[in-house]
Amino acid sequence: MNRRHTVIDSPYGPLTLVATDGVLSGLYMTDQRHRPPEETFGDPDPRPFTEAIRRLDAYYARELTAFDLPLNLAGTPFQRSVWEQLRRIPYGETRTYGELAEVLGKPGASRAVGLANGRNPVGIIVPCHRVIGASGGLTGYGGGLHRKQRLLTFEGALGSGVPAAGVLF
Repeated sequence: MNRRHTVIDSPYGPLTLVATDGVLSGLYMTDQRHRPPEETFGDPDPRPFTEAIRRLDAYYARELTAFDLPLNLAGTPFQRSVWEQLRRIPYGETRTYGELAEVLGKPGASRAVGLANGRNPVGIIVPCHRVIGASGGLTGYGGGLHRKQRLLTFEGALGSGVPAAGVLF
């Protein structure tokens, strides 16, 4: 397994991009919950990330609303199924944990969906920030609720009735 990483600036703070065997496998924010130890990121090398960086820049410029990059995501089959559903949530929209559980055919698994969502190794690109609580409030986000609120506001997904970051349910 060949791992490389690079750190880039973003409107949400520095992002560490990680590639495994040349394919994007991680995008981590500073102080992110479940961030792997830095020694597992491999050698610094920006070359595997040219396309990911180009597309992230297009996203920040509002020129891109969906990412179709190849990803190398390590996780359980259930986690990978949740992450696949996250990729289907359209830009500017949100879903609840319960709605995702329903789509997966596991209507009682909203908490399990939340745990899998929190383990998403490629935030922003796999848009785990688009998942909200059943009451419509912002709930946990590995990169911090302040970033979740900023991402949803940027995408136009925060409408009336969505409590501000810091309001937990």
